[in-house]
Formats: sequence, structure tokens, C-alpha cells
Amino acid sequence: MKRFGKMGVVLALTLTMVMLGACGNNNGGNKAANTGNAATEAPAANGGTKTEAKDITLGFSQVGAESGWRSANTKSIQDSAKEAGYTLKFSDAQQKQENQIKAIRSFIQQKVDVIAFSPVVESGWDTVLKEAKAAGIPVVLTDRAVDSKDTSLYVTFLGSDFVEEGRKAGEWLSDQYKDASEDVNIVELQGTTGSAPANDRMEGFAEVIKSNPHLKVIASQTGDFTRAKGKEVMQAFLKANKDIDVLYAHNDDMALGAIQAIEAAGLKPGEDIKIISVDAVKDGMQAASEGKINFIVECNPLLGPQLMQVVQNVVDGQAVEARIVTEESTFTSEQAKEVLPGREY
Repeated sequence: MKRFGKMGVVLALTLTMVMLGACGNNNGGNKAANTGNAATEAPAANGGTKTEAKDITLGFSQVGAESGWRSANTKSIQDSAKEAGYTLKFSDAQQKQENQIKAIRSFIQQKVDVIAFSPVVESGWDTVLKEAKAAGIPVVLTDRAVDSKDTSLYVTFLGSDFVEEGRKAGEWLSDQYKDASEDVNIVELQGTTGSAPANDRMEGFAEVIKSNPHLKVIASQTGDFTRAKGKEVMQAFLKANKDIDVLYAHNDDMALGAIQAIEAAGLKPGEDIKIISVDAVKDGMQAASEGKINFIVECNPLLGPQLMQVVQNVVDGQAVEARIVTEESTFTSEQAKEVLPGREY
């Protein structure tokens, strides 16, 4: 009986030490302790620690749902976050900067681990980004950049090179009309005023075509990246200009709206008016395969997997490149016809 009593005392003391050890790990700043998760970190490849996906909360503010590209981008992010096991707090800004700023402040209040967003416009972000920095929450820019001079306000920008997209559009056009002896009249459907893709796609295009004096942009106006606005503006272009040779649209949705206006005017898109577009979403590729769009510069919306990897690296304290460019291609009508059957978006 005495032996049993000694063993009981030893067992009791052992259990008490284990319990005290567990309580000692219950730090107020440890999210896993508050949620009851026993293990929050595992060895990382670089010798540091790797946070488990279930403990990562990502706040993401999307521009809106203005186009097929944007819908594909949203789905990619939502699906990738789910696959990674992250908690995703998603906000649709409906193309309004004030809505995005409210969403970012909400993410700060909720103490998410990382904030990512695709800015509606380039300017006006410093104040809210400084608030995120003060709260110790890293920010990742996706798809679109900001014009802040303080690059410490965000970790990285993941997305396309919009200037290069404009250059590709201009290079194709320049090649098509390299032997032109008369003026080639171009109309341009710009994206949302003040947005990075609108500014940059216009800049890259203008940079290339200026080498050919016959390539002249006779009208340029925003179509706000939407199909309806693209149709409306193209109708106005057709009424104001008798001779239009080329349409350069900053995205497929505006090009598709413009095609409706061109056909309604009794003209053949792709023949009477050459069309260049950017995005390469399925509807645009379908139009290209039918010869209605002559050339498409790809802008890949499937950024989800890359974003989740960036988020994981940021949380783990690993080095992240300040600029991450997505891989993209271009398509003529014939090339679009070839790849369309297997197109993901």
C-alpha cells in the first residue's frame, strides 16, 4: 500500500508539471493558444518556422466584378485560399476606392495576418497603408499597383506588366502596317480612369506606335472595363469618325461591347475594323477564333496559387521579391482557335 501511495504522489506531481508547462505556453499573442490549436508552427525549409495554413487569416479586397477577367481572378483566389486551408475574409469594392479603404480598415481591426488587394486606382492609398503598417500587418498588392513613393508600405506587387502588354499590342499593329503609305486611324477604349492597367497599357502602346507616323490615335476614351460601356463609347466613336481602321481595347469585355456596336453599324469586326484586345478570357478568345478580334495580349487572372505562396512566405518571415511578374502570351485569331478548347478561363 505504501509503495502504491508513493507512485501515486509521483504521478500526481508529473501531471501537475505537464499542466503548468501547457499553461505557460498560453500567451495572449498566440493565436493557436486562444483557439485551442496545439501545434502552430513546424520547421521551415530555411531553418526558421513555418506557420500552419489553418492559422493564417488573409483579408482580400477585390476591385469588383466588372469583367470576365475579374470573375476568373476572384474564383482563383477563393479556390486557392480554400485549398491552402487559409481563412479568407473577402470584400467586393464594387469599383469604388472608398469601399476598399473601408475593407482594409476592417481587416486591420480584425487583426488578419496579411492584407492583399487589387487597387481600383493608383493614387490615394498612403494613409490606410500606413495604418496597416502601424498595426504590423503586411500588405500585398495583386494585379494592380499603387503610385506611393514609400515602397515600405507594401511587401510586394504580384501581377502583370501592363506597360509590356501595351507594347505587345503596339508591336503587332506596327508590324501589320509597317509598309503603310497612308494614315491608319486608331480609336482606343481605355480602362477605368486612373487605374494602373489603363495608364500603363496606353503608355506602352503609345511608346511603340510613335515610331510609325502613319499610326494615329484619333480618339481615346474610357470604357471603364465593361462590355456595356465599351459598346456605348464605340457607338460614339463610329458616329464622330467616318474612317476607323483599328480599335485598341484595354480589355476583352470592352472589345466585345465594341463588336456589337460595329456589327450594328453594318461593319465587319476584324475586317472593316481591325481589333486588338487585352486579357484573353474565354469570351474574347471565342471572338478571336471567329476572326472578330485579330490579336489578343494575355493578362493571366489565375493569381490565386502564387498569392497563397506569397502569403505563406510573408507569414513565415521569408524573403519575398518586391516585384513578381506573371507569365503570359499573345494570340492571333488562328492561335486562339487552337488553344480555345482547353482554355481554363
